[in-house]
Amino acid sequence: MNIALIGYGKMGKAIEEIALQRGHNIILKIDVDNQAELTMENLKKADVAIEFTTPGTAENNILKCFEAGVPVVSGTTGWVSKLDQVKEVCTKKNGAFIYSSNYSVGVNIFFELNKKLAGLMAGHDYNVSITETHHTQKKDAPSGTAITLAEELIEKIPGKKNWVNSQSDDPAMLPIISKRIDPAPGIHEINFSSEIDDITIIHTAHNRKGFATGAVLAAEFLKDKKGVFTMKDVLKL
Repeated sequence: MNIALIGYGKMGKAIEEIALQRGHNIILKIDVDNQAELTMENLKKADVAIEFTTPGTAENNILKCFEAGVPVVSGTTGWVSKLDQVKEVCTKKNGAFIYSSNYSVGVNIFFELNKKLAGLMAGHDYNVSITETHHTQKKDAPSGTAITLAEELIEKIPGKKNWVNSQSDDPAMLPIISKRIDPAPGIHEINFSSEIDDITIIHTAHNRKGFATGAVLAAEFLKDKKGVFTMKDVLKL
């Protein structure tokens, strides 16, 4: 499979390593120094594009892939207010698209565990909060993974209306506490607390390999497909 890497920072390099190990070819690498090479001609040489860039550039990068008829896997976070519009364009262009706030297989299992625990806790007298810890170079806070976890909790727990990126005494708000500490690839903790006891689930990433592997698995899944998919489809969860 021929892969275009849009975003060639630490994550892009980790994806490249996994892709090569799995027998794929990297035919295009785009970073801040060669953005002019992100052309229709170059994109059309790829079977699939994997996009890990910045919130300000993700949408245009993805739309260029749709114009070129190239399936795209995106893991950029911090731009999800435009996600529905991008999905609509994908459908109109008969394209193929996967977006995930986190491609790690373990994290996607953690998402399912979070939803299950939230359903069990609904109606019981516990306060719930999220703590997420990442390295100091992470551009967005809270993390996209923390937002996904929060949205799952809000959907399952009566009375929770929204999340806030701070401590809060408002029972309708779900607090997300963001910490930036080096070196920390990613730690996400869900805590249900009462005066009687606490129940906590934690996912700790040890390196970027899990994220990179999941992104390549998503690219393998997406090749030759049409439509909008999620990691639940990829992993058959």
